[in-house]
Amino acid sequence: MGLTAGIVGLPNVGKSTLFNAITQAGAESANFPFCTIDPNVGIVNVPDPRLEQLASIIKPNRVVPTTVQFVDIAGLVRGASRGEGLGNQFLSHIREVDAILHVVRCFDDANITHVDGRVDPKSDIETINMELIFADIETIERRISRLERQKKSGDPQALEEYQVLERLHAALSDGTPARSVSLSMDEYQWIKHLNLLTIKDVLYVANVSEDEVSVGANHPYVQQVKQIAEQEGADVVVISAQIEAEISELDEEEKQQFMEELGWKQSGLDRLISATYRLLGLITYFTAGVKEVRAWTVRKGTKAPQAAGVIHSDFERGFIRAKVVGYKDLIASGSMLEAREKGLLRLEGKDYEVQDGDVMEFLANV
Repeated sequence: MGLTAGIVGLPNVGKSTLFNAITQAGAESANFPFCTIDPNVGIVNVPDPRLEQLASIIKPNRVVPTTVQFVDIAGLVRGASRGEGLGNQFLSHIREVDAILHVVRCFDDANITHVDGRVDPKSDIETINMELIFADIETIERRISRLERQKKSGDPQALEEYQVLERLHAALSDGTPARSVSLSMDEYQWIKHLNLLTIKDVLYVANVSEDEVSVGANHPYVQQVKQIAEQEGADVVVISAQIEAEISELDEEEKQQFMEELGWKQSGLDRLISATYRLLGLITYFTAGVKEVRAWTVRKGTKAPQAAGVIHSDFERGFIRAKVVGYKDLIASGSMLEAREKGLLRLEGKDYEVQDGDVMEFLANV
């Protein structure tokens, strides 16, 4: 679906190290501000053990996971909304992503420069958030100015948009991000074209040192991040970007051995990728045949024809119906034939809302 998560934060908080670990794309990482100027982009597989379970039943020729795209955006600094540190360019990169991964430095290291001279997660988060808020205020004020004449002429659509923008402007002026303002679907449509920065969902990534990864959520710096996240209704993933970078260079056997030594059932990266997938409001459905077992990405609430369109636009245009069996039902049955004989295979029409884990086959007139 081309959905993307942008990795943001102050310079030298570990964004590019984390990006390299996630994608193994070799993005440049260095100990000076603005190392990343043009955003690096990487596409990664979403870990999903259900794929292997389906493959054990179907025995396909290949297994294809679903993916999420990550964008490594250069470090923002105080004054970015006014153009400081190439801020306008970097803010424009954030506008293009669907969600934000806000990396926060939660480690002390005298060898790694902090732009403010001290490690303070609360202050760091406020710096980034306020720059995004300032940029949104400027965007809204420009739009309100353009709507003034239309509103005075009695244009009802201009009046509705104006009223929504006034609410958002008031919230932003109080330091509240746009995503915290309750908007109806109709109201959201009025301001969608503005592509506001603070309306995007955020996942905070607390980057701790190698020595303190075992402390996790109990780390004093992480506690600061969690407190802010709770106020915003956001989630936090605790990770050591340096450890994940080391793990990413190991083969699968060495990786498993290393994780066992750490007492981990799942790597921090797998947790981060899965959390990002959820943050974007995505679910997975599967197609399963001898040729391939494949995971497909759709947003929650997607109807069957639109889900079919993810595979091919012709399937959406010519949609007739879908054969559906739940993942758990299929695994419990042991085969598609057994699921059908037990009456667990259903026929669903155009109004069916796809559920996470559905195994689907589409019938279409193409």
